[in-house]
Amino acid sequence: MNVRISVNGPSADAVRRIVPQLVADRVATGITSLDASLWGPAAEEEAASRLGWTEAIAVSRPLLPEIATLRDELRARGIDHVALAGMGGSSLAPEVIARTAGAELTVLDSTEPDQVRAAIADRLQRTVLVVSSKSGSTVETDSQRRAYEKAFLDVGIDPATRIVVVTDPGSPLEESARTAGYRVFTADPTVGGRYSALTAFGLVPTGLAGVDLGELLDEAEAIELALAIDSEENPGLVLGAAIAGTEPRRDKLAIVADGTHLVGFADWAEQLIAESTGKQGTGILPVVLGPDAPELVSRPADLQVVRLVDDAGTERFADGTDGEIRVSGTLGAQLLAWEYATAVAGRLLGINPFDQPDVESAKVAARGLLEARPEPAPAAFVAEGIEVRGTPDVIGAASDLASAIEVLLEEVPADGYLAVQAYVDRVAHPGFAELRDLLAERSGRPVTFGWGPRFLHSTGQYHKGGPAHGAFLQLVQRPTDDLPVPGRPFTFGELIAAQASGDASVIAEHGRPVLTLTLSDPSADLRSLRAAIG
Repeated sequence: MNVRISVNGPSADAVRRIVPQLVADRVATGITSLDASLWGPAAEEEAASRLGWTEAIAVSRPLLPEIATLRDELRARGIDHVALAGMGGSSLAPEVIARTAGAELTVLDSTEPDQVRAAIADRLQRTVLVVSSKSGSTVETDSQRRAYEKAFLDVGIDPATRIVVVTDPGSPLEESARTAGYRVFTADPTVGGRYSALTAFGLVPTGLAGVDLGELLDEAEAIELALAIDSEENPGLVLGAAIAGTEPRRDKLAIVADGTHLVGFADWAEQLIAESTGKQGTGILPVVLGPDAPELVSRPADLQVVRLVDDAGTERFADGTDGEIRVSGTLGAQLLAWEYATAVAGRLLGINPFDQPDVESAKVAARGLLEARPEPAPAAFVAEGIEVRGTPDVIGAASDLASAIEVLLEEVPADGYLAVQAYVDRVAHPGFAELRDLLAERSGRPVTFGWGPRFLHSTGQYHKGGPAHGAFLQLVQRPTDDLPVPGRPFTFGELIAAQASGDASVIAEHGRPVLTLTLSDPSADLRSLRAAIG
């Protein structure tokens, strides 16, 4: 077994209290034997078609020679740069797998025009594009594919020689891709997107990028038996109880990478936990933190810290003095262990960990805005070139940028959180992520940070379906040079604006406070925001 977990304090109490009952209820063998009744009658129909991830290792092994052969064929033709168009689980898992292995993979999970344009321009002559979508109807991925197709055609490249599709069998995308002559890999349709790390969705783009997929699956296989056995040492049961079973429940889960060899794992775990548990007014909110984050100093009472470390880290903190959870292990093993733990957490919370009922609401709102094309609501005011909008409870008491932020922070409940949603080019302007620590220090509460629109497929479910104690800061970059979506009656700039506005409207309908700041000069506006927060 190559995952080690150290628990103490409230999480250790939860493990001692809950794991024996999970063992008695045969939860581990139930998950492995595809028992859809484990999450209650309301979840049974969905769970019956969403447990294929427990068999992903065996199902995925036969794909490896096919992926390796295609990689070798492409490289022989001088095609050695892999780009990925995908959202949510289709992009977050490949990103952590590639980054941890040190393989180069360009992940395009945005509709921001400059980010799309820059990704396409990067070594196009040497690029193979992997288009990943279970259904093919994901608007972001469809738009990215169309833009790449046009770019290939514009330079005289047949897209059929450069596009690889990963989708579910029988999906509309499979049909259209085969008609277009694209190489198609089909994935297990009984695996939801956020549980798909060890399926074709995680393996095809990373294998083409040069990751040793056999080693990854070997790592997962090494822990497979331990996760399947009803034992009090089962790491999936232990981790699930530790993150979801504390009394009173610590429903904010700080995930801290501290000396681990895993790169970007917390972002993948954030989607898995938030989208799986944030519904029916409950859930666990993951908060991705650096090792020097303010929350690790202030330690809010409702914040449980899980620290990703190496093996020495679990031993060093095993004396039970600090109240944290420590987790170490190889990447493949941790991917599978956290999937089991999240399914266990769903059982403890009394929810269905396999659906995402509130994600669709933001998509519907965005589609409505794209179809109706309403004029943007006028800004409440403009401060330092930044347009300021928001819900009445925020804007009504604000007169400038600093006061608007101050009012929003005052709206964060004592048991709440602030979510920063940056619809900004994350490649060109990574500095916006630094605002997270500033706001956490200022507010004294947990603060999440998500790049839009990708967070809509992650924490976006929790924002609408979880406990109603969030406040929301939207940062929206106004494009200076828009980019058409080929074959569609809208541009990338219009799409991302509709996604931001649609999500804000749904959040506001749920009674949450929202402050939207529209940026015209991201570099200068970032300086203004730092000053206003400070």
